Amino acid sequence: MIKRQQQVLSTKSPSKAAAMWINSKVQAKKKKTMTSKPKKVGLSVGELIVKAVAASKERNGLSVAALKQALAAGGYDVDKNKARVKTAIKSLVAKGTLVQTKGTGASGSFKMNKVTESKAKKPTAAKAKKPAAAAKKSPKKAAAALQPLAQSQPKLTA
Repeated sequence: MIKRQQQVLSTKSPSKAAAMWINSKVQAKKKKTMTSKPKKVGLSVGELIVKAVAASKERNGLSVAALKQALAAGGYDVDKNKARVKTAIKSLVAKGTLVQTKGTGASGSFKMNKVTESKAKKPTAAKAKKPAAAAKKSPKKAAAALQPLAQSQPKLTA
């Protein structure tokens, strides 16, 4: 590589040689950055943890060991992604999605926050009522819209 650079420098003017060398380095970097991995499809670790804790009916919450077993049963490689599981637990506690009943940090037991559960249930109930009310109004409007049309059209008798 060094001999190649010396040959280029000796045969051409210094500024052209330097420009060619820089261009070759830039092109090499572009080739490396273009090959990126496609994004994984599926739920994130945090969403998997929330599902596992919500499915648990334990009074004191779900321990980290039981949580890892539930993730492994769901097909998630816990041994390979220990750090991700830890950071996801800490962030869920910081957000308020999970409440830590025992322990500190990413150890102990966790359960769903009652405030977030009630917020999640209320919007679904409100949405269920709206379509029913709209369905009751729409037949009246449709009937009202058809009546003027029926009156204005002459009756055809064959």
